[in-house]
Amino acid sequence: MELNEAIAGRRAVREYTNQPVDQATILRLIDAAVRAPSAVNQQPYFFTVVREQDVLDRISRGAKAFMLASLADSRHAEHFRLRLSEPNFQVFYHAPVLVLISAIEQAPWIVEDCALAAENLMLAAYAAGLGTCWIGFAQGFLNTPDGKAMLNLPAQCVPVAPIIVGHPRSPVPKVPRTAPDVRWIG
Repeated sequence: MELNEAIAGRRAVREYTNQPVDQATILRLIDAAVRAPSAVNQQPYFFTVVREQDVLDRISRGAKAFMLASLADSRHAEHFRLRLSEPNFQVFYHAPVLVLISAIEQAPWIVEDCALAAENLMLAAYAAGLGTCWIGFAQGFLNTPDGKAMLNLPAQCVPVAPIIVGHPRSPVPKVPRTAPDVRWIG
């Protein structure tokens, strides 16, 4: 697949089949992730792969409770409250795999470094016919002691990018993009 095709075609997928994603494929996605640039080439990340649905269900329940307790008033707050209050809503959309990209420890530019790795992983997944979605609902909870304990993460690590991976149930339609606001100097 040509790079621009992957960039233009990748979408957030929220409906998956129950078909598993094999370990070799997951390792290829992680290999793509670590080829992303990082500040001073520090490569400050590590990857936690979760394929057990009961673990994902427990994290989902913790993340929902955490988000509901800490949700600030915003333009989308009521929508989020309603969604997170649904008993059957699972924040990982029952995807077969979660790849959590975490920084080894707090340092400058770790969020940027992990985000660049996440984008590479998501583009590689799309090129392989897989769907992905960055699960923002899980981020805050995974940065708590309880969230880290569920995945046996070191206390000093910083979970940044919880990315679900799986086989899309159906094609995701294109979404409109706003024309960029480009400001030229010179």
